[in-house]
Amino acid sequence: MRGVLVKLLAGAAMMATMPAAAQTRADQKPFFDLYKELVETNTVVGVGSCTKASAQLAQRLKAAGYADSDITLFSTPDHPNDGGLVAVLKGSEARDKPMLLMGHLDVVEAKRADWQRDPFTLVEENGFYYGRGTVDDKAQAAIWADAMIRFRQQGYKPKRTIKLALTCGEETTYAFNGAQWLAQNKPELIAAEFALNEGGGGRLDAQGKRQVLAVQVGEKAAQNYTMLATNPGGHSSAPPPENAIYDLATALKAVQGHEFPVKFTDTTRAFFAATAKSLGGETGTAITRLLANPNDTAADTIVSRDKTLHSTLRTTCVATLLNAGHAENALPQRATANINCRIFPGESVDGTLATLKQLAGSKVTVTANQPFRPTAIPPTLDPKIIEPMRTVAAKHFPGVPLLPLMSTGATDGVFLEAIGIPVYGAPGTFLEPDNNGTHGLNERIRVSSLYASRDYLFDLVKAYAG
Repeated sequence: MRGVLVKLLAGAAMMATMPAAAQTRADQKPFFDLYKELVETNTVVGVGSCTKASAQLAQRLKAAGYADSDITLFSTPDHPNDGGLVAVLKGSEARDKPMLLMGHLDVVEAKRADWQRDPFTLVEENGFYYGRGTVDDKAQAAIWADAMIRFRQQGYKPKRTIKLALTCGEETTYAFNGAQWLAQNKPELIAAEFALNEGGGGRLDAQGKRQVLAVQVGEKAAQNYTMLATNPGGHSSAPPPENAIYDLATALKAVQGHEFPVKFTDTTRAFFAATAKSLGGETGTAITRLLANPNDTAADTIVSRDKTLHSTLRTTCVATLLNAGHAENALPQRATANINCRIFPGESVDGTLATLKQLAGSKVTVTANQPFRPTAIPPTLDPKIIEPMRTVAAKHFPGVPLLPLMSTGATDGVFLEAIGIPVYGAPGTFLEPDNNGTHGLNERIRVSSLYASRDYLFDLVKAYAG
C-alpha cells in the first residue's frame, strides 16, 4: 500500500493549474513505453509475476549500458514469481555513502468484472492514465527505473552511488516480501545512507490545481489481530441467550467506540502546526489547542471530524473481515473477525493487543496474527534530505508549500529502517482529492502529473547524488 498518500490540507492555497501536455518531448516516449509495459504486466501476488516485470526492466537497463555485474535479479525457489531487482550506478566518491531508490512492483488484485476498463491495459482518457498500479506503485517504480536508464544514457557520473531496489510483496501481508528478504539476506546490496520510497507526493484540488507537496517522514505499523468467540452451538429452533455472533458483535462495538490517545511525533507536530495556520477557523484553533494539550478532548472531537487528521493523531483499529456459523439452521460454534490496526510510532504490537483484549472482554479471545512487521522507526527531519526537496520543488512547482507527514498506511520502509537505513517518502507525484482510486476501482493518474513527477524526481536524485 501506498503508503499511501493521505488526504492533505483541504484548505491549502490553490496553486498553478497542472499543464495539459502529455508526451511533448522526445525523451518522454521511452518512459511511456516502460511505464505501459510495467502497468500491463500483471504483478498481483499469486496471479501474476514480479519476476517477469523485473526481467523486463533488467533488459531495458542493460540496453542502456549497464553491465550484468551492475544488476541483481533475485527470487527464491519457494516464490519463483515474486522476484525483484537491484541495480547500481557507481559513484566517483567512495567517501559519499550510497543513496537508494526503492519501490514495489506488486499491485492489489483487480477484478475485471468490477472495472469499467481492463485493469491490466493502460488506457488514456480525458487526461488520465487508467490501470491497476498506474499510481501504486508503478508510477514511481517506472520513474526510478527510467531515471537510472537516462543517467547511463547521458553519461552522468554521480559522486554518490545510486542504487535501485524494486521488490514484490508489499501489498500482501502474508506474501514473500522482497524488501524484507534483501534486508535480512543481502543487506550489503542495498546499504545506503538513506532511501527514497513511496508515501509522499502532493495534492491537487478538484480542478487540478496544486495545493501542497508532502514528504513522508515516518509511518504507522500495520498489524492484524483475530477476535474469536466460541460456543457449543446447537439447534437454532431453541436459541439460548449465549451466542458466539452476539459475543463477537459486543466486542466489535467496543472496538468501534474506543479512541486511542492522541500522540505526536516531531513530524506530525510540524504537520499539524502548518495545517492549523493553513486551515484557520474552528479546526485550526482546535489543532493549536491539541498541540498544547493532547488530552483536550473537545479539541480532539473537532479535529477528528476529518478522518485523515483523526488517523494521524493516534493508533486506529478497525474490523475488516468477518466469518461466523456453519449452517443456517444451527447456532454458531465459532465467530471470528479480523481487526486491522495502524499503530502509532512508539507504541507496540503487544500494547495494542492488551488494549484489544480489555475491550473484547472475557467471552472473546484476541491474538496477534503472523507475520509481525517491524515497528516503524521515524527518521529525523534531516535538513540534508528535506532542503534539496524544497529547493528542487521551488523550480518545478513554484509557490507550492512542502510539508512533512506521517503516513497512516504502511510501506516496505519499515524493513530498511530496521537495519539502520532512514526512509523518506519522496514528494512530487500530485494526486486527486480521492487518492486516485488507489486500491480501489479504476485506479488512475493525471497524465500531466506523471510527467511532472518524472522531471522533478530526476532532478531531485541528481541533487542528492552530486
